[in-house]
Amino acid sequence: MNRRKTKTIHVGNVPIGGDHPIAIQSMTFSKTCDIHSTIDQINRLALAGCQIVRVAVSDEKDAQALKELKSLSPLPLVADIHFRYKLALIAAESVDAIRINPGNIGSKERIKAVVQACQERKIPIRIGVNAGSLEKQFDEKYGATPKGMVESALYNIKLLEDFGFEEMKISLKASDVIRTIEAYRLLAQKDLPYPFHLGVTEAGTLEHSMIKSAMALGNLLLEGIGDTMRVSITGELEEEVNVARNILRYSGRLKEGITIISCPTCGRIEADLVSAVKEVQKRIAHIKTPLQISVMGCAVNALGEAKHADLAIAFGHRDGLIIKEGKILCKLKEDQILDAFVAEVEAMAKQRQE
Repeated sequence: MNRRKTKTIHVGNVPIGGDHPIAIQSMTFSKTCDIHSTIDQINRLALAGCQIVRVAVSDEKDAQALKELKSLSPLPLVADIHFRYKLALIAAESVDAIRINPGNIGSKERIKAVVQACQERKIPIRIGVNAGSLEKQFDEKYGATPKGMVESALYNIKLLEDFGFEEMKISLKASDVIRTIEAYRLLAQKDLPYPFHLGVTEAGTLEHSMIKSAMALGNLLLEGIGDTMRVSITGELEEEVNVARNILRYSGRLKEGITIISCPTCGRIEADLVSAVKEVQKRIAHIKTPLQISVMGCAVNALGEAKHADLAIAFGHRDGLIIKEGKILCKLKEDQILDAFVAEVEAMAKQRQE
């Protein structure tokens, strides 16, 4: 699968761009100066599989807390700065990257000061363009359109380049699918060397964000666009990481974990398929080896789907078949089959790791 060519930058120990894996990012929601709460959230994100974390820097207390936070964080730390450029100057002394929205930072002199601070400490800048906060000249000419977002990004990229700075990544975020896709596509046509960070901003609760992010980010990833990503969800931190990982997996960008195929519910089902799938999913969640498994409620779907799965269950009336690589392995009673199936999945995963 082709991927847009970019230079490589580093956010802490995480390489971004080039041929490196697409990194998952999230953001804490606690007050950053509350070290205990913030580091607890960062640890949760790390455990879930997040690779980069962003923290809000709203005032000087937040900025001054970054040094201690950095010493405790298991993840590279990105400081999110709006309006007050002096906070970026303080943050640059401790963090692994700075995220600014140039549209609300202010004058060229202020942006130059931020650039110089990042140059001195050899940390990258993420130019974060949001449809809702474009500079006045672009908002008046184009409105909150993909064209306006791209023109803002190009202006700010050129500004940083004129200051001799090229360690940057770019994001173009809108709160809807179409503008997000069109903005990234337009910018990708400009043949820039910089990595892109993908995301739909203000995407809403889990259900809404999953759909928006899968449509927007999934489309872009399939087109080879994107080097880091965040799924923004109003809800639990771990859900952002889980959804992001699944988008990467189903777009072919992450070769990790188990893909479960299960048939839709219908009148032919002869078992409690919903409970069975949930139980299997729960018990194999720890497995990172790429496998495809199938959990089917009757023989009709299983006859076809099981041929292509590494392992499959085909439920019958109070019993079922375990099928391995298209061949029937055994027939067991309904109360025995899940334990045996999970054991087979674990054994296959271990074998493929060796």
